[in-house]
Amino acid sequence: MKANPGGNLDPDKVYGRDALIEMLWERLETQSILINAERRIGKTQILRKMLLEPKAGWNPVFRDLEKVHSVQEFAELVYDDVQKFLGTGTKAKNFIRRLLEENETDYVNLKGRTWKNLLASAIHDLMSSSVTSERLVFFWDEVPYMLESIRKRDSPQLAAEVLDTIRSLRVENEKFRVIFTGSIGLHHVLGKLSSAGIPTSAKNDMYHVTVTPLAPTDAEKLAADLLCGETIKCENLSDAAATITHEVDYFPFYIHHVVAGLRIEQLTATDDNIVEFVARQLVDASDPWQLAHYRTRLVTYYPDGDDAEVVSIIMDVLALADSSADPMSVDEILDQVRGRDAKVKDRNDLLRLLRMLDADHYLSRETDGRYRFRFPLIRRWWKLDRGL
Repeated sequence: MKANPGGNLDPDKVYGRDALIEMLWERLETQSILINAERRIGKTQILRKMLLEPKAGWNPVFRDLEKVHSVQEFAELVYDDVQKFLGTGTKAKNFIRRLLEENETDYVNLKGRTWKNLLASAIHDLMSSSVTSERLVFFWDEVPYMLESIRKRDSPQLAAEVLDTIRSLRVENEKFRVIFTGSIGLHHVLGKLSSAGIPTSAKNDMYHVTVTPLAPTDAEKLAADLLCGETIKCENLSDAAATITHEVDYFPFYIHHVVAGLRIEQLTATDDNIVEFVARQLVDASDPWQLAHYRTRLVTYYPDGDDAEVVSIIMDVLALADSSADPMSVDEILDQVRGRDAKVKDRNDLLRLLRMLDADHYLSRETDGRYRFRFPLIRRWWKLDRGL
């Protein structure tokens, strides 16, 4: 097996996800799914494996919605996917023609509601069809990006209407299934809608799944197979695989990167070489692992007032804790961020930001309510990047 950092993998090269994928297929029998995942954790490879090896009786259709900027474009994509599945491509044309003929004297108002009618018609055609015994399931990636684009380009109200319409279709059609995913959390979009006075319960009927890094056993098998596939010299294969996976928090993306780097630099996979190689990636000005995204995305995730600056200070404080396994209480964090002149209003304001940082996978909350960095690797990088 060859290292392929960032590339698409064949289904049999996706390690440690079989149980999760089986659970997702089982859950789709009863409800739609919202997948929450940190970037580089392997979410796309999970969807690809499901797409290329669907469970019997299912026909998945994948759409990357990051470049979809209007509700009409989205509705047309869904309708096209349904018609391809049903094999009746003329239905969409007939539907639009009939709709225009029936409303030709009110074209302006028609244009404003065509997308909703088109979307409803697509799902109705799908649910009422007996053409095939397979069930269509939509894999909609980067849903939050699309919604945020609609919110900015058109209005918060229209973005909320999209979510509410999709939810209504799920409620009205008990066999309609969709998987939402996205690298920007849906909670950010919902928060902006709520701030605009437009609350929505668009995801309360969906099953929420958080994708975690690989289990140590699976991560070590991946690392060992990559080391063998790249014919990298090892003093002890098991020890080398364990060191690689521990250094990168069991992220498959970084495991591929480390092995590829060892191969390119023709390094023996010793503990010292592995540790030194990872350390160099964390300070490399070219940012080969694209870690700067954890810093640059803060202004997008936390656009209100001084929030981006305050969360940076919060993470500074936690990064300077004695160790990554040493969590801090809310009051301890509050004392230290105030000591750094952070513009946090009060304890409740700090709690709001801590909860958001947890939802965005920067931090993790212990059962006793204390907080720490979720991933030691990102804590290490943050300390270096911030010069702490």
